Parts: sequence; structure tokens; C-alpha cells
Amino acid sequence: MKNINEFPLWTAIVTPMNDDSTVDYPSFEKILREQEAAQNGVVILGSTGEALNLTKEECKKVLEYGLSLKLNIPVMTGIGGFNQKEILEYVTYLNTLPLDAYLVVTPLYAKPGEHGQTGWFKAILDLSTKPCMLYNVPGRTGVKMNFNAVKNLSGHKNLWAIKEASGSVEDFKKYVEAAPKARVYSGDDGMVPDYTPNGCVGLVSVAGNCWPVETRAYVVKSLEIKLTPAEIDLWKKACDTLFIAANPVPVKNIMQVQGRIKTNVLRSPLSHKDFADNSPVVEANKKIQTWYKENV
Repeated sequence: MKNINEFPLWTAIVTPMNDDSTVDYPSFEKILREQEAAQNGVVILGSTGEALNLTKEECKKVLEYGLSLKLNIPVMTGIGGFNQKEILEYVTYLNTLPLDAYLVVTPLYAKPGEHGQTGWFKAILDLSTKPCMLYNVPGRTGVKMNFNAVKNLSGHKNLWAIKEASGSVEDFKKYVEAAPKARVYSGDDGMVPDYTPNGCVGLVSVAGNCWPVETRAYVVKSLEIKLTPAEIDLWKKACDTLFIAANPVPVKNIMQVQGRIKTNVLRSPLSHKDFADNSPVVEANKKIQTWYKENV
């Protein structure tokens, strides 16, 4: 069993597509092997992996393929939606797989409060046979993960970690306080230096897709408080370019430019056509690669 606490960087891996938007499995293996070589944990089928744009059968095939590679890094998968019966059926299926952890996002669209969120998360935590990372991303779910709900669940044996992706240092502090035994990770690539003094233990990353070894070095230096102000500024600006359009539109674009994946195709409703000017991320790519050569 892999020690999931030994991995400061988890890459929320993209799902590569062919021109017809079917899954490109050769590219998928290639990028998973890159993460393995960099010794980064991976999240298969998170929001960056376009999980909600795939059918459940496609999700199962993607997961089973990724796990069949028998990577020597831990594998987490995303759990998200708004129909609890369907989610619990899916968790029952996931429990049959050799996964290492689950990433459980706040319910989508419904905007539940403390009691609704407590009940939702508790049902998943109770059924899970794996450690769970609760995920706050109000920009996608429409509601913040409730601090009292987290506090209510803080003693649960399956509450392993929290991913905080609101961009708020104050909220990060509150999640650390609400679940003092949980490991709290940044869900915002550029915020690791800001969160580190407040208990951050790592990053669940988009940037790790296009910069696997570089992002790992950035996270390690951040956690060791060894980044200079200039380096912090460089990484913040570089990471910002990955969100000029909806994630994962920009990161798929630069990965195609790098030759990591064959196409920048996404599954509807996302479209590569919504990213007309990729010059900011191409320039950021050059700067990050130069930084790595000169500083690591």
C-alpha cells in the first residue's frame, strides 16, 4: 500500500482526446508514465479530467485502464455530482478498484448548507473503503464547503484531507481549524507559497500536467520556504495563464504544443475554439522551463 502522505504534489490529470473526442488511451498512458517518473500522485477523472463530460461507462473504462498500468504512484479519483443515490452506487463500484483515495467535491448546483453538506459527505465517507479528500471549489459548485459541516465530520476515520480551491488565505485557515487532523492541500497552483505558512502540506495541481517535474520542484521549494519573491511572482503569473479560459482548455493546448498529447480536443460543452490566443501560456511555458534549468 502506497503512503499517500509522502506525495506533496498530486496532478489532476487531463483526459486526452482523439479528434472525434473519444479517449486517446496511448496519450493517456504516456502522460501517466510522466507523472510516475516525476513521482507525483495523480487524480484521474477530476474536473480537469472532464469527468462530468464523460458517461459513467467511459469513466469506468478510463479508471480501469489507468489502474491496469500498475503505476508505482498513488491514484486518486474524483467523486462529484448532485444525485446522492447515483453517487453512492458509484462509490460502491469504486470500492472494488485498487484506488488509493477519493476526491469528494461539494455537491454541485444545489447549494446545500451545513446540514445538507454534512449528510452528503457523511454518506460517502461512511460507505468509502478509501481515505477521502474533501474538495472546496465554489467557483464550480456555486457554494462554499461549509466550515461547520467540515467540523462536524472532522473526527471521521475516512476524512483524510481537504483540497481548498477558493483562492482565500482566510478560508484556508478556517479549514485547517475545522479539521485539525486532516491534511490540507492547495487546490490553486499559484497559492502554495501563500498557504504554506498556514498549514499547507501540498498541491493538487493543473500545472503538473504540462510541467510535471517543474511543478514538483516548485511545490517542494514552496513548502521549504525557499522560493524568492521573484520566483513566487513567476509561478503565480505562469499558473494564471492556465486559467485564461475554462480549465482544462489552456493546459490541453500547451500540452499539445509540447507534444505530450496528440490533440487539444475537449468534450462538449468545452471547446478548444474558446482559446484563440495561446501566446500567454506558450510564453509562460518557456519561462517555467528556463526557471527549472537555472534553479533546480
